[in-house]
This record gives sequence, structure tokens and C-alpha cells, in this order.
Amino acid sequence: MTSESWRAEADELRRLAPRHVVFLCVANSARSQMAEGIARSLAPAGVTVSSAGSRPSRVNPLAIRALDEIGVDLRGHRSKGVESISPEGVDAVITLCAEEVCPVFLGEARRVHWALPDPAGAGSTEEEQLRAFRGVRDELRRRLSVVFGR
Repeated sequence: MTSESWRAEADELRRLAPRHVVFLCVANSARSQMAEGIARSLAPAGVTVSSAGSRPSRVNPLAIRALDEIGVDLRGHRSKGVESISPEGVDAVITLCAEEVCPVFLGEARRVHWALPDPAGAGSTEEEQLRAFRGVRDELRRRLSVVFGR
């Protein structure tokens, strides 16, 4: 997660100043949900932020807990399928899959891939998993701070 190759893409997205950003992963339960919550907290007014997955499930309670720690509330979020988001008006799509095949999103949006490990699969204890969620959360916040210039 420490590779800096994402920075040029984040800088390009900042220059693009997208009005609608979509985050994708498979289950729309952890990475994309955390990215959506963090992006909403950082994006300027008028920017739409969405997330979805190819096999939606439920928002992971540890994602909710990890974002609670930084003052971002995911309690109202629900897991959504990719087909629920119209490609019209989407300027940027950020895929977050690392170990699995990311969902496909049709449309003319700028696509960026940030391969982040699925924190739900990390560790054998809840504390180890929470540490993994915090690591992904902090990496997303670092990258999205660049995108939104915050």
C-alpha cells in the first residue's frame, strides 16, 4: 500500500475536477464504502460521490467502526450493484480491487485503479481485521486528500 504510483493519477483527477466520482469493488462492503464516505467528507460542494459492486452484500461493521474513528458516518449507507449507477454524468471511476476481478463500469469516465487489499480478509481476530480496515482507511484518506486538494 505504500507505492507512490497512485499520486500521478490522483493529481490528474484533481486537474479533471470531476463532478461525479464512483468507487467500485466486488461486494461494495468495505473499500468502496469507505472511499465513498471519505470522499464525501473531502469533496467540494456539488460533487456527487457514489460506490457500487459487482456482487453487493452489506456494509461491513468494521468499515463503519473505522470511519466512526475519523468522524465519518457510514450508518446510512447500503451496498449497491454497479447497474444501479447510470454512467451518464460520471466523470471518474476508481476501482479498488486487489485480489479479485473488479467490476466493469460502462461509460466515458476517466478510469483509475488503486489496488488496495480487502481488509475483511485480513487477520484472524477482530482487532487484526480492524487494524487492516484502519490501514485501508488511512491510505484512502491520503489519496483522496490529493484528489480533492485537502
